[in-house]
Amino acid sequence: MTPPAPPSGLHAVESPIHGLAVAERRVERPEATLLCVHGGLDRGGSFARLARRLEHFDVVTYDRRGYQGSRQRGPLTLEGHILDLVALARLEAADRPVIAFGHSFGGVVSFGAAVREPGLFVQIVNFEAPLPWVLARDHARISTGADPAEEAERFFKRMVSSETWDRLSPAERESRRLDGPALVADLSVLTGPAPFHLEDLAVPARYAFGGWERAPYYRELTRLLGALNPLIGAVELAEAGHGAHLSHPDQLARLIEQSWRELCASA
Repeated sequence: MTPPAPPSGLHAVESPIHGLAVAERRVERPEATLLCVHGGLDRGGSFARLARRLEHFDVVTYDRRGYQGSRQRGPLTLEGHILDLVALARLEAADRPVIAFGHSFGGVVSFGAAVREPGLFVQIVNFEAPLPWVLARDHARISTGADPAEEAERFFKRMVSSETWDRLSPAERESRRLDGPALVADLSVLTGPAPFHLEDLAVPARYAFGGWERAPYYRELTRLLGALNPLIGAVELAEAGHGAHLSHPDQLARLIEQSWRELCASA
């Protein structure tokens, strides 16, 4: 068993999966392991604020293949991402229950992994996972023949801001551009057919979303999800935007804790 990590937050560990950069925060008496899956143009370290607020869970994060520390790991397909999450979940499930938390495209990965291997997960909590197969909406489209590095820069400016991009150091900008091929692969999934059927999900799930200008879209999406599969419940975090794991980690931590308590009470 890995010894408890210092209370400061995530720290890198030797990866059990070749080429996958993994970080974790361990606590003394974990009730479950939370596996965090990041979205497009992000990385596992962005969950550090959330991890510090979860005292009852071991937290394991990783850079998805194609991103940051896992940049050399391929191929860049949804299937590959699902297999990575399943492999990590299988290792953790040997010791304690596993909850998957997916942010944005990471929620597509966690849903897909739970549909494929429901016995590995006791619960899924996703925040604003893009599901255009359930309810269409405008999303980032790939320009034909575009340079992936340019796509990454445009995506960052659109999802975060041009001002924040301008404040990044040259090395940080180059790092984001190098994540371009992985981002383009993620976005390609959203323009194709449904990669799995959520009607087949047999794991309790919470779909959370923020109260920003797209809240009406997410309210309708979660209504449709609930009709599609009653195991998928909805939670609105009224003050949070898309980057809730960075801006509102306290709210997210409370949501995960509450979801876990309700699951235990219903068992």
